[in-house]
Amino acid sequence: MTPFRFNSRRSSVYSRRGIVSTSQPLATAAGLEVLSMGGNAADAAVAAAAALNVTEPTSTGIGGDMFALYFDAQTQQVTALNGSGRASSALTLERLKKEGLSTLPPFHAHTVTVPGACAGWCDLIAKHGSLSLTEILAPAIRLADEGFPVAPLTAHFWARGADRQLKSALNGYELTIDGRAPKAGEIFQNKGLARTFKLVAERGAQGFYQGSVAESIVGVIKEAGGCLSAEDLASHVSTWESPMSVDYRGLRVYECPPNGQGITALIALNILEGFDLASMDLLSTEKMHLMIEAMRLAFADAKWYVSDPAFSKIPMQELLSKEYASERRKLIDPKRATVDPQRGSPVNASGTVYLSVVDGMGNACSFINSNYMGFGTGIVPKGWGFTLQNRGHNFSLDENHPNVLAPGKRPYHTIIPAMVTRVSDNSLYASYGVMGGFMQPQGHVQVLSALKDGGLDPQSALDLPRFCLDAESAGGRVDIEEGMPTATVNALREMGHPLNEVSGYDRAVFGRGQVILCDEAGVLCGGSDPRADGYAGSL
Repeated sequence: MTPFRFNSRRSSVYSRRGIVSTSQPLATAAGLEVLSMGGNAADAAVAAAAALNVTEPTSTGIGGDMFALYFDAQTQQVTALNGSGRASSALTLERLKKEGLSTLPPFHAHTVTVPGACAGWCDLIAKHGSLSLTEILAPAIRLADEGFPVAPLTAHFWARGADRQLKSALNGYELTIDGRAPKAGEIFQNKGLARTFKLVAERGAQGFYQGSVAESIVGVIKEAGGCLSAEDLASHVSTWESPMSVDYRGLRVYECPPNGQGITALIALNILEGFDLASMDLLSTEKMHLMIEAMRLAFADAKWYVSDPAFSKIPMQELLSKEYASERRKLIDPKRATVDPQRGSPVNASGTVYLSVVDGMGNACSFINSNYMGFGTGIVPKGWGFTLQNRGHNFSLDENHPNVLAPGKRPYHTIIPAMVTRVSDNSLYASYGVMGGFMQPQGHVQVLSALKDGGLDPQSALDLPRFCLDAESAGGRVDIEEGMPTATVNALREMGHPLNEVSGYDRAVFGRGQVILCDEAGVLCGGSDPRADGYAGSL
């Protein structure tokens, strides 16, 4: 195999005492501050997530959802937390029809599901944390109260969101400066968000789901034409679940189960395990073709089967079996693209932020939090400084689809964290993830392959050019990032892949990842995606 030499503009970070890797320097600093106070990976993850709400509201916030995987160094067990919210108990297909809605517009108030992030933060700390919420949220409260200088890429996407959502959404102006987005380096204060965090620090999740914040949420949604109720908020609960996993070349790769799309990455990895990717050049035509085709097959299944398991049976064991992967693998033509493969039958029946923390004790938290589509709906509960998500846009309105909209149901969710251990001794190998809509499972597969099959360090694996399959529409379009070899791009086109070359700010379509590896000696090695403003910092 020809060695790959990539001139990264930054090195991987090494440490034995802990690493925090996020998409914002100030959020990384918040996580490190909490670690230095004696906090663990869970404490630092929530501190960083709250700071990201302040510094990158274009992607995340307490008005959205979260998922987390936590590796406990003492027990070597991985636990999965589903912090996603549910649809309004009053929202039905019949209601949409009566209101003349044959589709659900992306920023409509009906797309607002219960924001699950706050409960998720509190539940993660209750189970795995070691510090109080007052200590954990202090850095974010300080940033919101005193103001912070906005980072360059964030400023660019803030401007896009200000024009797309905030200018027309109720109270969206609260996240602007006189109606415009802050510029790079300009100070932005968010006193409303500081008030929200102070209430949560004092009262826990009750401070968000009951009382003045909840009343404001219900009121603004009603004013915008939605139907989320006080009862919907007060009855919300996160769920602790058994993570799903597959073995990939001596590694056990963990994902949260549906309603998240992590199963997509696991299906693809199972398929790819049958090919000798390590013998192929990192960006060769052969390797890129196989990975794209494996992702096509994985999405064909996921887009049908991923839904709320409380409402429909999902054949997860069968979808993740090596036997099923072997059958699906046979559908890959090594010479030609199959742009719209059909889902299989495994049984005889029918704007996100990601962060990773590993502490000095070896605990790891793989954590993801999102509004969706940037600022979500752009709707702001008056005076509280955060936007409400639009995750309900991912529901199907086809009454025969497993992911069909229903009262109290969780939608298909794009945000997914990942965790990897060694099969041989259950030790931690990596806490990692790649944020960005339907790019996320594709990023998980590409980055893990770069680490395991390509032997790259975290930073080089994240720097590597990526592909992004359009999973939402027919035609099989594949976005290809600048830096992919011209010979590979030309050859993929000849094989029938409809390619779209992407550069500049549009490279955001390829996601933004964070990776922390842990070697057998306990040395940590972290990297942060160059497509974002952040970095991996160490103690």
